Amino acid sequence: MIVQNVKSSQKYKITYILIAANILMYIYTSIQGGDFLVTNFTYTTVQLAQFNAAVYLGAYYQLFTSMFIHASIIHLAGNMLFLLIFGLRAEEMFSLPEYLAVYFLGGLAGNVLSLLLGPNLFSVGASGAVFAMFGACAVYARRSIGQSIMGALIFGFFLLIISSGENVNYLAHIGGLVAGVATGYIFARTRKPHEVAYQTYSYTGPF
Repeated sequence: MIVQNVKSSQKYKITYILIAANILMYIYTSIQGGDFLVTNFTYTTVQLAQFNAAVYLGAYYQLFTSMFIHASIIHLAGNMLFLLIFGLRAEEMFSLPEYLAVYFLGGLAGNVLSLLLGPNLFSVGASGAVFAMFGACAVYARRSIGQSIMGALIFGFFLLIISSGENVNYLAHIGGLVAGVATGYIFARTRKPHEVAYQTYSYTGPF
């Protein structure tokens, strides 16, 4: 079932804007580093990535800018693919402010968790924000139709497991997912009945 908010953010196509912003930033950092396959971290790029030691010294902006930096073309492509999938679905559910809240609060939550639990961490990527989009969509969809969110949580757990690996910042994934689940749940609980429209499709998906 697709759950739609009548105050949809679809008309803004914010997902495409965010994808374009990430791609443009990757092009910029690639030109800076002289390699389009793997990011060579120049002085400028390092200033934009999240280097926890620098954040503790006052470079708090890195918690935000690092969401738009990617380590390689594969890293970028993977994040943008899932942002396209979950972002377009989120556009059907949330207003523009809600969408932006999910994305940026999720990204920041993942980066803050990485800051607190990974003292020597050097981190880049939009994966925290992407996990937040997934979590918010999954929980909002189930909660809005009066079903348990347990299935969505279990699916999110397995998504975390299969996304783990060498050099993967799982703290950002966890922080983003938790923030997304929380915001999706809050939006579903506070939405007025007349603000939610349901399409008459049978529910067959995992969330």
